Amino acid sequence: MKFGGTSVANIERIRNVAQHVKREVEAGHEVAVVVSAMSGKTNELVAWCADASKLYDKREYDAVVASGEQVTSGLLAIALQEIGIPARSWQGWQIPIRTSDAHGSARIESIEEAGLAAGFARKEVAVIAGFQGIHEASGRLTTLGRGGSDTSAVAIAAAIKADRCDIYTDVDGVYTTDPRIVPKARRLDRVAFEEMLEMASLGAKVLQVRSVEVAMVHKVKTFVRSSFDDPADPKPGTLICDEEDIVEQQVVTGIAFSRDEAQLTLRRVSDKPGVAAAIFVPLAEANINVDMIIQVVSDDAKTTDITFTVPQADFERARTMLEGMRADIGFATLQGANDVVKISAIGIGMRSHAGVAARAFKALADKGINIRAITTSEIKFSVLIDAEYTELAVRTLHTLYGLDKA
Repeated sequence: MKFGGTSVANIERIRNVAQHVKREVEAGHEVAVVVSAMSGKTNELVAWCADASKLYDKREYDAVVASGEQVTSGLLAIALQEIGIPARSWQGWQIPIRTSDAHGSARIESIEEAGLAAGFARKEVAVIAGFQGIHEASGRLTTLGRGGSDTSAVAIAAAIKADRCDIYTDVDGVYTTDPRIVPKARRLDRVAFEEMLEMASLGAKVLQVRSVEVAMVHKVKTFVRSSFDDPADPKPGTLICDEEDIVEQQVVTGIAFSRDEAQLTLRRVSDKPGVAAAIFVPLAEANINVDMIIQVVSDDAKTTDITFTVPQADFERARTMLEGMRADIGFATLQGANDVVKISAIGIGMRSHAGVAARAFKALADKGINIRAITTSEIKFSVLIDAEYTELAVRTLHTLYGLDKA
């Protein structure tokens, strides 16, 4: 069981979480619980680090921000003991959860399950601080990056061979799109791992991308559920599972959108071998993630226009880097825009249906929405449009593919 920041935001909510855990213990399960920091606490700790020094030591940053989860794991253990459930808190280093030494975004390498198993034998609930681990060689505390508690939970579920992993959040499952934008959005009973991976990476905030990767690799049956349900009568949530476990396959399962996009266009670039590498290798080395790429050859076949997208936070850095490389790359002008949004349609049913994307392009054109860029893969397509049309585009596609609630 994993509970996010809003689920453990204060003592009252922590008591509510304890009731959810009690229900599963009384049903005869051995339970491990992973908790996030209280809502807003990690942001506060990150701000303190930045306030102390603009160029802070990443190792000390991890020591500071991991403290949020330490607090909630102890408080939940106390709340469980108070209602007669034996429990103890575990920090990442106590288990231990061994990770790489990439402080601030470490990857889990191995998890020792013997200590947790001994606790289960004592009929004890394990309350684990999410988001954190230890780099064995240095003995330093590490953190797994934003949303890392989801990854902790799925990885621990895989390590202890749990029957299932329930991720409790502030929504009661995975929806066809954001219900705040489309009131007709429906909760999905089941979503394939691949679809969830695409939805998470394309803007759906329900689960962290890496947690879905871990679940897919280890085939961990994962449910997304709401901690705000009545603990005595919870809703079933959404099951994230193998494709073969889904009987009724929609052509399109969901519509995701990401506002975290910026567009850069290099005009009249010399059309010669190696020019793409000259642009994209330095950006990759600077850890700037490039997403959509479009290249248009001009009439004279000597120059080309190259358009691509980067995360909004990296927009200025990428633009400054490219201006500095103007002589090496050889382009005439550099244009940029960060008032753009990426809208994506995802569905494993696309593999066996032709013309799915073409219908969307026509529907958007009919609404007067101009498409700046397009990318496609086997189970998804994405379009880049002006940010002002976000809600109209999401609603249009949601209706087009029959996802509205009846």
